[in-house]
Amino acid sequence: MAKKPVVKAKASVVKSAERNSVLAQLRNHKMARSAHAYVRGNTVKFYDWLEQHNPDLPQGPAVWICGDCHVGNLGPISDKKGRVAIQIRDLDQTVIGNPAHDLIRLGLSLASAARGSDLPGVTTAHVLEMLIGGYRDALAGDFELTEDRTHRPKTIQRLLSSSVQRRWRHLAEERLHDVSPSIPLGKRFWHLSAEERNAVKALVGSEEVQTLVTSLRGRSDKDPLQLVDVAYWVKGCSSLGSLRYAVLVRVGEGEGSSLCLLDIKEALSAAAPRAEDAKMPRDNAMRVVTGAKALSPNLGNRMLAARLLERPVFLRELRPQDLKIELGSLSHDEARNLSAYLGQVLGRAHGRQMDAHTRAGWAAELGKTSSAKLDAPYWLWSAVVELVAQHEVAYLEHCRKYALQSRAA
Repeated sequence: MAKKPVVKAKASVVKSAERNSVLAQLRNHKMARSAHAYVRGNTVKFYDWLEQHNPDLPQGPAVWICGDCHVGNLGPISDKKGRVAIQIRDLDQTVIGNPAHDLIRLGLSLASAARGSDLPGVTTAHVLEMLIGGYRDALAGDFELTEDRTHRPKTIQRLLSSSVQRRWRHLAEERLHDVSPSIPLGKRFWHLSAEERNAVKALVGSEEVQTLVTSLRGRSDKDPLQLVDVAYWVKGCSSLGSLRYAVLVRVGEGEGSSLCLLDIKEALSAAAPRAEDAKMPRDNAMRVVTGAKALSPNLGNRMLAARLLERPVFLRELRPQDLKIELGSLSHDEARNLSAYLGQVLGRAHGRQMDAHTRAGWAAELGKTSSAKLDAPYWLWSAVVELVAQHEVAYLEHCRKYALQSRAA
């Protein structure tokens, strides 16, 4: 197990000018924990390696893709009315691109998880077969249905059951480690500069944020918003060099008031390749929100694009029901069933953007490239196998450098 990072400055007093150096240490520690964690934190290198490998990928319909579709970026998401569904939960990298890229990224993540569970190589072959099978099944499904009737494996059903039972105290204890109306400064939350605090206060007081927050079930559009507390939110990978804030807001007045937790995140340029002639918003925050509405409507309809400190940011309220899929040790059957289900989730996210003719054509194209001995397309198999090998080498090199730096520190 990787040693804890050496952080010289006390977390609660880290100044804005010191953030990047401390965050870099935290990121390197996080990515040294396991090969699967390294895969999750390396989106840019994923596309660099994919381009170098240059597999003969099919050119799928140009639709909004996640761009970073690993297992941890899917999970239960609540809509404005409190209904929960498994959808994509992180759209920072979303672009109009080739849906094959999402399939490879998810296949790589599932293969890494299988290897991390010490499952044999044959399981990886089955995982990719089930992934593409579930994806094609979704494309052939009924997109007129508003309710997802996909069969859920036990791991997903347990996660959904936990999600719908969660309340504000669960979110506060998990995210803030406290249920009191404040954001505790320390390891996860840092001080803001006066400029940052004033900018966040102005944004929370805007009409757009008022409309977003009060649009959720059980709130009135006349409920006033009051900024309770705000802090810089420490994220080991995604916060490095960018804006990230946790904002605690009181909605309404008196005994009928409630608390909500807003996540403000800077929208950066996407590493995922864009389709030629794709027409997307030039503003990165608008790109993220538009892609989210197409791929994950439960989440996208709860998001807002804005400007903060002259940078593009997107804002959403974190709901207690929003969770991510956390993989422990998987059995062979669990890995297969989970892969099929997540393939269907991804297939519905892509397929809802296509008409029936396009969906049928894309499903047929995916079926053409399967071999007699392997139901998964060969391009998917070869890309994932090559990327698993490259990630393993890069992961070990990352650990070597991390160990040397820790020793020097």
